[in-house]
Amino acid sequence: MKFEEMVQQEKKDYNLLFSDKTAVFVGSATCGNSAGAQTAKDIIKSELSDFECEIIDVGCIGLCYAEPIIMVVKPQQPSVIYGNVTKKVARKITRSHIIQDTPLPDYALGSWGEGKIEGITPLFEQKSMKMQERRILRNCGFIDPTNIGHYLSQGGYSGFMQALKMESSEIIEEIKKSGLRGRGGAGFPTWMKWQFCLDSGKKTNYLICNADEGDPGAFMNRSLLESDPHSVLEGMLIAAKTIHAEKAYLYCRAEYPLALERLKTAINEMKERGFLGKNIMGSGFNLEIIIKEGAGAFVCGEETALLASIEGERGTPRTRPPFPTTEGLFGKPTVINNVETMASVALVMQQGAEKYSQMGTKESKGTKTFSLVGQVKKTGLIEVPLGTTLKEVIFDIGGGILDDGEFKSVQIGGPSGGCVPAQHLDTPIDYSSLLEIGAMMGSGGLVVMDHSTCMVEVARYFLEFIQKESCGKCVPCRLGTKQMLDILTDITVGKGKKKDLDVLPELAEAVKLGSLCGLGQSAPNPILTTMHFFMEEYQSHIEDGICPALDCKDFITYTIDSENCDGCMACIKSCPVGAISGEKDKVHFIDTLKCVKCGTCLDLCKKKKNAVILANIC
Repeated sequence: MKFEEMVQQEKKDYNLLFSDKTAVFVGSATCGNSAGAQTAKDIIKSELSDFECEIIDVGCIGLCYAEPIIMVVKPQQPSVIYGNVTKKVARKITRSHIIQDTPLPDYALGSWGEGKIEGITPLFEQKSMKMQERRILRNCGFIDPTNIGHYLSQGGYSGFMQALKMESSEIIEEIKKSGLRGRGGAGFPTWMKWQFCLDSGKKTNYLICNADEGDPGAFMNRSLLESDPHSVLEGMLIAAKTIHAEKAYLYCRAEYPLALERLKTAINEMKERGFLGKNIMGSGFNLEIIIKEGAGAFVCGEETALLASIEGERGTPRTRPPFPTTEGLFGKPTVINNVETMASVALVMQQGAEKYSQMGTKESKGTKTFSLVGQVKKTGLIEVPLGTTLKEVIFDIGGGILDDGEFKSVQIGGPSGGCVPAQHLDTPIDYSSLLEIGAMMGSGGLVVMDHSTCMVEVARYFLEFIQKESCGKCVPCRLGTKQMLDILTDITVGKGKKKDLDVLPELAEAVKLGSLCGLGQSAPNPILTTMHFFMEEYQSHIEDGICPALDCKDFITYTIDSENCDGCMACIKSCPVGAISGEKDKVHFIDTLKCVKCGTCLDLCKKKKNAVILANIC
């Protein structure tokens, strides 16, 4: 079957889901399944034993704060997206909306499609979604990631078919005009990396898609692979065709079992449809895609360490030059791009460079996906034009700080990124603006913090992660990160010294200058940015013996205010170590020698935290 005929048939089949029968889309990515999506699905199935309805597993729509999510699709009606679907809610939705055609506005997140339903605002007219520009995520939550037909019906593989008609130089020129830069963190121009590989003049070239996402709080790549794997695979086809590679690797960590499962399914579908293998679509182009499962070493996200891992060696970086585009996998020229870059390549070739470059800034074109987590009301996966400010992301899209707290900082760029304070909230998210304030975009993790967060502890936490993940090959990183971590640990337990305030930045600069790879070179960023913007917190820990955020356990104590305690027994029942004593309806007491400072009593105090008091020991 010709490509055009294949697409027409798939469009017809996909449209039947909306025009011919009732369908229920279940958000079945890792986040949805963890929240109970499959339980909700089972209940819907059991309630629909005598009702014709198609239930389809889809990916992550990005509204993680509202999982589990289902969407009810009725013929000739706007679809309704429901959030926080518990067992009870699933039954109500089934009986009322699916069977009786009566939507439930009280449980709806929004509607989707033409027309409106009373009491339900269209999802993409709501502020948090309206400010986004969903291009890479356009299919996520709306198609079955295990059905290549759904992807084809939405324009999938049309970019690759266009690339088959073009010379390598023409494809590179199109990517160049789009302004696409690598989405893995460094922001290197994609077209240039491809050109370097071609200029090597070697007969055998390799392509690698880097899906070794390991930043704490980051899940952009995982979500995309689970929700729309074909968009990434199409980008790989285009890149491989451009650099004349006949073998490509997709390096994905084994901790992403669902992503790996859906990738394997997608690759099998590609082979069945003729998009992979020998003489693809009759073009004479051959390609094999091999999935390589990583063991979870953070350092393998670095290009040369990743190459060593694929080759069967220990994943440690090597000196550059030579760069991978000249001498990479098995000594051959190799292009390494990350997941979002590959999906962006497919989008550029589907829609054209001109349309792609309309979004973003002069130096940073297109959109970027981010995982928005931490002390923010609407956590999830978002996509915004580059140049959008941090303030817009956190307060307009994210809905502001959890429990209406006060914003303190946002960690951007992963463990080796930087902490950005309130005075820089108007900073545009692009490659150059973030570097100017000592941060970096990285792969796209945004961790929001409020005033209950200690910035010294934040620096210690990320240094601990980096130190554990250091491969140990070079001395500055192996020893420098350990020394910095020891100093930070001392400060957070009340053993800090005044000289630490001078030693820490000196060590940080030494590690930054002397480390072999990007992990070590950027490892000091959490220290440098927190010391620059929050030096008073370091001084308070060392000079005054207090933690201003009441976050470091060795600085704090829990007591009970006798005037507010009504003896409700909630704290006694919840204390895991039996440190609280007292009788019902009488004032309770906390034994500070037994107390492990877990904070459970504070959280559960029925007097709205008025009876249990958290304070610095001083």
